[in-house]
Amino acid sequence: MNIKTEITKLHYNKNASGILFSVLKFASLFYGIGSSFKNFLYDKDILKSTKVNARVISVGNLTTGGVGKTPVVAEIAKYLINKGDKVAIISRGYGGRLSNKNINVISDGNKIYHNAKLAGDEPFWLAQNTKAIVITSKNRTKAAEFAISEFSVKSIILDDGFQHRKLYRDMDIVLADSEKMFGNENLLPAGPLREDPKALSRANRLVIVSKNTNHQKAEKLVRIMSKKIKIKTVLCKTEPDFVYNIKTNELLQEGADITALSAIGQPEQFYKFLDKYNITQEITFDDHHQYLPEDIKDIKNAVVTTEKDAVKLREFNFDNIYALKLKTNIDIEDLLN
Repeated sequence: MNIKTEITKLHYNKNASGILFSVLKFASLFYGIGSSFKNFLYDKDILKSTKVNARVISVGNLTTGGVGKTPVVAEIAKYLINKGDKVAIISRGYGGRLSNKNINVISDGNKIYHNAKLAGDEPFWLAQNTKAIVITSKNRTKAAEFAISEFSVKSIILDDGFQHRKLYRDMDIVLADSEKMFGNENLLPAGPLREDPKALSRANRLVIVSKNTNHQKAEKLVRIMSKKIKIKTVLCKTEPDFVYNIKTNELLQEGADITALSAIGQPEQFYKFLDKYNITQEITFDDHHQYLPEDIKDIKNAVVTTEKDAVKLREFNFDNIYALKLKTNIDIEDLLN
């Protein structure tokens, strides 16, 4: 039994129970006290956020990973760059081997300096898919000041920054999954919540992410949440586009036998997106898994994975690795204005 997998199952089970859940529920009390106390200190200006000489936009969520935050960060970065801004994306660099005690320049907007294993899969993907400067560091304030002094950036996007209140932000954007929302509505570790949903009062925008092909439920949720929390609520549609070979870019024909492989926060929808193919096997690793050739060397048919996973699998000498290209549809101008 993989304990992390079992805990994740509990997080999205409204009727979670049992000894493990009871232990986690007890631990959540202490997590909640710590989280509430930190927010109290910031709310009362006992702890103060540092303001930097650039526009700061935080993109985050109330729950643990798998919401679909990274593509939204990329869309915001591309929009701002197209408007003429010099943009830096600052990430904690979770899962990367570079020490995030340092300030690590993953990309200067033109050249990528580190591979996915060192940078972390998400910062590397952002470096590949935007012309933004991408920096990883645990100290987001110092990283922001570095981006301003060294690259003269005008806009900074905090990737996964909602709970990081040390750096002042001009806009807080929070994402929520239209299907799973807040799971069993318990705080970590008993549930997926990083803080109480009341924290949405700090947000300026809520984005409902619909990882589906039918968006009616998400559209209804946008209307409900907009009235409930009284902040602008925007729909983001994430849909499958095509499956391509990560070395040759050749498209994979529908109906092909495939092995579906992933190491992401919430893989269920990824597998559903592959319904036009014949999935003979599903292989799921923990989020941010560091792949080894042994993980896939015995798989004979096409291996279809996420683009986030593909950045790490690309370095292996296999010709049967394919990635699912997703299309993200969100009105960034409406979101930011």
